[in-house]
Amino acid sequence: MSRTLITNGRVIDPASGTDKKTDIAIADGKIAGIGHTPAGFKADRTIDAAGCVVAPGLVDLAARLREPGYEHEGMLESEMAAAIAGGVTSLVCPPDTDPVLDEPGLVEMLKFRAEKLQCARLFPLGALTRSLAGGVLTEMAELTEAGCIGFSQADVPLADTQVLQRALLYASTFGYTVWLRPQDRDLGKGVAASGPLATRLGLSGVPVSAETIAIFTIVELMKSTGARVHLCRISSAAGVALVRAAKAQGLPLTCDVSINSLHLADADIGYFDSRARLNPPLRQQGDRDALSAGLADGTIDALVSDHTPVEADAKTLPFAEAEPGATGLELLLPLALQWGERSGAGIARAIEVITSAPARLLATADAGSGIGRLVEGGVADLCIFDPALEWQVEPDALKSQGKHTPFAGYPVQGRARHTLVAGRVVHG
Repeated sequence: MSRTLITNGRVIDPASGTDKKTDIAIADGKIAGIGHTPAGFKADRTIDAAGCVVAPGLVDLAARLREPGYEHEGMLESEMAAAIAGGVTSLVCPPDTDPVLDEPGLVEMLKFRAEKLQCARLFPLGALTRSLAGGVLTEMAELTEAGCIGFSQADVPLADTQVLQRALLYASTFGYTVWLRPQDRDLGKGVAASGPLATRLGLSGVPVSAETIAIFTIVELMKSTGARVHLCRISSAAGVALVRAAKAQGLPLTCDVSINSLHLADADIGYFDSRARLNPPLRQQGDRDALSAGLADGTIDALVSDHTPVEADAKTLPFAEAEPGATGLELLLPLALQWGERSGAGIARAIEVITSAPARLLATADAGSGIGRLVEGGVADLCIFDPALEWQVEPDALKSQGKHTPFAGYPVQGRARHTLVAGRVVHG
């Protein structure tokens, strides 16, 4: 295995509170030394990180890779290339592929394909119910053995509360985490957030209550089952308040927010811009402010890209008919940094919500490996980025097969120069 020395970089590791200019030595895929080189260490490659931040590799809890079944919208090769170009070294993919990830063989095949590419680490979520149909529970134990780190319905709401209760009981018995997007099936059928803008544009609305009713139900079932739940992509101020209250009661509840909901509001739909057709829908300014505050104070645990590549034909349709989703893997880092600066949360918290904080949610799946943090003896997954590099989001220049993003044309700052996975330079 090669040996790499990273010199002159500003090392920021939120997990340990490190923020200083120092060197990092890497050998045999692991961090051999921080601030010193082991005896007899001789580097095969030296990376001068002057002017750059050396951080743990990014961990993205929501990235659709479109395989199997949707290769016309994204290939494993293209989306993994987008991940490492964005500094993302570990990512979680939901089970809403075709076929759905409800059989161990499908999970093993996906993991094998990903490992063969030798890019980012892939952590699949298994389907909570067979075919995501909401009726019969999957064999969670077998799916866990195949490599699943949790169980999810993706964006398909569970209409039957009794099935959800049984699923949480099953998961609680074995210590599994259930990942749920909180949205009531019947109230969540609209295409834009309920409010004056949706009314003016004549778009069907999704009220905040679609989210809060779902969260309230989940929280009550958590109390009776003892299950551990991760809420995916909360979008409202009221939702943040419910999560804060549940955490204050000591419930094992975690949650994330997408870069879209954190930076945009319903006004960004403009004149029926289908690039802003997202799920969950963009809400009002007050919701965006509450999400920002919740991420800053730790109520919201992690920031995700919600990467969902969509083909051109599915976006060049009337807003209500367009497929929801946007590409985001390459934008996670600069938009996190932008949030850290504008909100006053600072660069350490901005890095934490895309590294060590989401990695903690994967701890049961990868205990002790050092993912999301920089520790001697831990795995050498790193992102070396230039925090001062200004660039404009040009969709055609993105590595992802999906070229649609509501941030097209936006000026951003901060970009990965080198990405390392298990000590190997996979980008830069």
